[in-house]
Amino acid sequence: MAGRIEPGRKAREAYVDTSALIAFRDRSDSYHLIFKRLFASPPPLVTSALVITERHGWFLRRYDRERAKEFLAFIEALPDLTVQPFGLPELSEARGVLTRFGDQNLTLADAHGLAIMTHRRVTVCWSTDRHLGLTGVALAIPMVH
Repeated sequence: MAGRIEPGRKAREAYVDTSALIAFRDRSDSYHLIFKRLFASPPPLVTSALVITERHGWFLRRYDRERAKEFLAFIEALPDLTVQPFGLPELSEARGVLTRFGDQNLTLADAHGLAIMTHRRVTVCWSTDRHLGLTGVALAIPMVH
């Protein structure tokens, strides 16, 4: 399970998607307990700046400014999180992912996440979104059952 590392071995990085952040921060989410357990002892984490943007907007619209600010404070407090930037080079790469998986309804954030996982050789994705397993990366949901 994510978070448990043999002594002397470097932790494998996990990609964190929007749905995992929602589930962890929203106690009413059906996956809350799963992600609460994963975030209790996380490996090094990586995500997209687009994921942070999506979730901030979600908390702002679903709840209020305070919950949105609490979300940002949570992100800043994560001990080993890398947030990958999104600019023109990443847009071009994400467009390639969208073309490759043209039969799927991927968001730009999904495509950027898939590109990040490929480049960083991430093997585990914390998400409830099955699209993020398109490249063969294991999703956390089946792993914790």
